[in-house]
Amino acid sequence: MSTVYLNGAWVPKSEAKISVDDRGFLFADGVYEVTPFYEGVPFHMDRHLDRLRSGLDWMRIDYDVDELAGVSRQLLAMNALESAETSIVYIQITRGAAPRSHPFPKEPVPPTVYAFAKAWSRPSQEEWDRGFEAVTVPDRRWARVDVKTIALLPNVLAYQAAVDAGVADALQVRDGVALEGAHNNFFGVFDGEVVTHPITNVILPGITRGVVLELARENGLAVRERPIHVEELADADELFFTGTTSEVRPTVRVDGRPVGDGRPGTITRALSRGLLRRIERAKEAAREVTR
Repeated sequence: MSTVYLNGAWVPKSEAKISVDDRGFLFADGVYEVTPFYEGVPFHMDRHLDRLRSGLDWMRIDYDVDELAGVSRQLLAMNALESAETSIVYIQITRGAAPRSHPFPKEPVPPTVYAFAKAWSRPSQEEWDRGFEAVTVPDRRWARVDVKTIALLPNVLAYQAAVDAGVADALQVRDGVALEGAHNNFFGVFDGEVVTHPITNVILPGITRGVVLELARENGLAVRERPIHVEELADADELFFTGTTSEVRPTVRVDGRPVGDGRPGTITRALSRGLLRRIERAKEAAREVTR
């Protein structure tokens, strides 16, 4: 039985309860964050907490996230995940419980803070080397995609479209622009240049996205942040998605059409290796601290 964190208490998951008046339940009035851990070592937790803090500020939910680093580590320990090769901690914070009314509660109520930890698995190297497929879907999300809210129904429907098609990813398209996946960011490689949509209100500022851009620049690759139009996909040398659990995931077919030569490309492979090396350095730095 897994142990979760709920409003300052550690409880078995089966016993965790929230009010039916919780605004997260009634209005999707909340934000969330997912931080990856590798053998118990967090990867850029500071960036994840900064993004969570930014979302809370924008939502005007008063909560200090500083304690959540310790909560995350404790969750791993209580669920015997400190040695897991790959795991995540999910944190969700809603405005709290109050009688149902669209405006914020007149009297402040404590936010609902919920967190859990679980293991996840990478695809095998054989699967990665084959590459993955995606389908394009209409982007039906709201106008502030850059805020990581729990209002994820459009993402759910997009991901289900991928499941129904028997592929790994859904590529969301708005006004002819290929923006991002249902739960990850999107990149293309065109004539050796690494391209991804700039940070605006229509994409999430992914933590892995930022790391991959850093890696590309460190390795002397040409990088451009600009919209990728759907008609350009046919001319892409490589396509890939990035995310907390996607890491760097090569896309070799979109809507049944091959990308480049139909195999993961050299730049995608190089960026994936670079991300894995950075993860290993984070693990080694953590080991040095404990020696």
